[in-house]
Amino acid sequence: MTPAAVGIRCPDHAGRTRTIKAPRIVARPAGSAIATKVLIALNVVVYLITAVQGNGLNNPGGSLYVKWVLFGPFVAHGDWWRLVTAMFLHGFIVHIVFNMVALWYIGSPVEQYLGPLRYLLLYFVAGLAGSAGAHVAAPLAPTVGASGAILGVLGAMLILEWNATGKWGGAAGTLIAINLVLDFVLNRGGGNISIGGHLGGLAGGILVMLAFARWGRGHAAYGRIGVPGVVGVVAVAAASILVSYWKVRGLA
Repeated sequence: MTPAAVGIRCPDHAGRTRTIKAPRIVARPAGSAIATKVLIALNVVVYLITAVQGNGLNNPGGSLYVKWVLFGPFVAHGDWWRLVTAMFLHGFIVHIVFNMVALWYIGSPVEQYLGPLRYLLLYFVAGLAGSAGAHVAAPLAPTVGASGAILGVLGAMLILEWNATGKWGGAAGTLIAINLVLDFVLNRGGGNISIGGHLGGLAGGILVMLAFARWGRGHAAYGRIGVPGVVGVVAVAAASILVSYWKVRGLA
């Protein structure tokens, strides 16, 4: 009998073993999350500018705010950059503090799994999907905030947990459920939360991460994006822009 990697084998079969190449996982320094830090810094800088131009820390405004806010008629008039820039604006101090804390605690581990490039693709495409969702729900309501993109990152975490455990329950699923319940409760209580933006961003993040995972044939946390991943990301981004166009056309 001959010892082999799979146990004791007879001499006739010992030489017929098949080598299985393990997936390559890139180790990244814990706590690096450079892209998440840059996104947080950009959000804070933009908020301070709008606070100076507006009426203080709790009432931002001014020319930058007006130029970047997501508003259906302005988008219909040709201001398509608002689909992206609105995710860097926030309405008041608690709004940005809550979003940036969530971005750090949710975004940092997801970035360490994906790397900065795929993470940024996820973030911005989920943000586009969030803008589309906001237009579907209320195209005439001015909308700001990074919540759609952050919910997209949380949706990506849901897929990562599914890749790792084969189950949909877990920390990400619990956080998503809590967030959606709070959205509906706070809105019923007179809040001004863009539920459409949250749901759109969540759906966009899930779809982008499934594309990274080659629609269930691979693991999203490692390996190259590949053609299916690129096609999937482009499709989600294009669909988000088309949905926004469909909802705002004629509003200019």
